Amino acid sequence: MSVTWGPDVAYYFFLIFARLGTMLMLMPALGEGTIPARLRLTFALAFAFILFPLLVPQLGAVPQTVGGLMAAVGHELAVGFILGGLLRLILTAAQVAGSVIAYQMGLSMAQTSDPTQPGVQGAIVGNFLAMLGVTLIFATDMHHMLLAGIFASYTYFPPDAPLMLGDAAEMAVRIVAQAFMVGTQMAAPLLVFGLVFYLGLGILGRLMPQIQVFFMAMPANIIIGLILFALLLSLMMGLYMSHLEDHFSLFLG
Repeated sequence: MSVTWGPDVAYYFFLIFARLGTMLMLMPALGEGTIPARLRLTFALAFAFILFPLLVPQLGAVPQTVGGLMAAVGHELAVGFILGGLLRLILTAAQVAGSVIAYQMGLSMAQTSDPTQPGVQGAIVGNFLAMLGVTLIFATDMHHMLLAGIFASYTYFPPDAPLMLGDAAEMAVRIVAQAFMVGTQMAAPLLVFGLVFYLGLGILGRLMPQIQVFFMAMPANIIIGLILFALLLSLMMGLYMSHLEDHFSLFLG
């Protein structure tokens, strides 16, 4: 397709960049806070340049008023914010699992800055799972699904369509509920271990009151918990990646 260079090109390019830039500042893997903002915006500019000839026929006519221009750009910013925010919520499953595991192992007070959410602190186990999940997204080329989802968003959310705020809110609730369920399933083996471990300590404390159960419980809980965590990590991340794949595919239609 040939592109006619004129005043309309700047409007169309900026319209595409508004949605892409907003989504790439929020979405998983490609929009992590550890990646400099300038680098993310540069990638958004390059990606907008690639998609420009493919998306121009879907963008409609150029508005004739300043209000129309502002409304079109605001619509694209809102769509990018909604889709990017929904994608970001999918990653909360790792933090849920990490918080439950850390609490069960007695490491809930060991908190560090979350690399996936700058300025936010979280349990060190949850931060590890979240960062490992981001690494696996790139290792499995799942970020290609995100890029394809950006292109597909123009089919399902064209610039002239009204914002579906009600559907977005319902989708956010479903994603959070599913993330909580998946996070609990990832931490289920450690929960079972905790129940059995503390039940055994309770029985031991009743049978042998002279034993200092508390001083035995803390190091044993951490050591055994770390061993189980290392042994079950591959299964946990397999479940987590299946969760990400299922939800990423929703944005591909």
